[in-house]
Amino acid sequence: MIKAVDLRRSFGGVEVLRGVSLEATPGEVVGLVGPNGAGKTTTLRILAGLLKPGGGYAEVLGVRTDSPEFRRVKRWVAYLPEEVMPYDNLTGRAFIEFIHGLYGVDNVKEAAELSGLGPRLDDKVKTYSKGMRRRLVAAALLTVGTRALLLDELTSGVDVLHAVEMRHAVRRYAKDKKAAVVYSSHNMLEVQTICDRVYFIDRGVIVDSGTPAELLQRYGAADLEEAFVKALRRHA
Repeated sequence: MIKAVDLRRSFGGVEVLRGVSLEATPGEVVGLVGPNGAGKTTTLRILAGLLKPGGGYAEVLGVRTDSPEFRRVKRWVAYLPEEVMPYDNLTGRAFIEFIHGLYGVDNVKEAAELSGLGPRLDDKVKTYSKGMRRRLVAAALLTVGTRALLLDELTSGVDVLHAVEMRHAVRRYAKDKKAAVVYSSHNMLEVQTICDRVYFIDRGVIVDSGTPAELLQRYGAADLEEAFVKALRRHA
């Protein structure tokens, strides 16, 4: 359902992606893990159809993301960038209604409950903390019913309690909607607990992949963080 094949991309003569291939199937949460500048965000932006690859290709829902035909399936694809922020002068509720309107759905009640904002949902977004804004955007996207979900640092700035709830929501979403999810995060505990499979990326190359259990065994690691460090050292 989500597939990248030999993706390549350069910026200003610097090769950021050097042959990235990955896939996520319906009902599966796939992790994309790497250091800053490894190519995670560029990969997600290509999968979302926001960037064209310099080589290789990406497909979502069976349609190449760099083709004109991708416009017809975009309503079934949701992308949460790392730095996205909702509009300051909207209330939280109005923002959810706006996002849902773009996708032609009305699940405001469900999104309101998932956000955990309670009575603050009718306050303007400019009064929210960073974590509250992140919860609002995530709740809006996790209730639009798309079949492909691209998440970049979902729980950035979110407190532990709400981060756990959001992770559970992603797992439910993938299972209930039979959606394919690509999940990029620096939080290794998060990746280890939520992802069915994980891709390690470094300097634009996938250096290893497997289920969390397979990666722990392969590197003789106690946790995914240790496996990740060992994989990058081996690749250096």
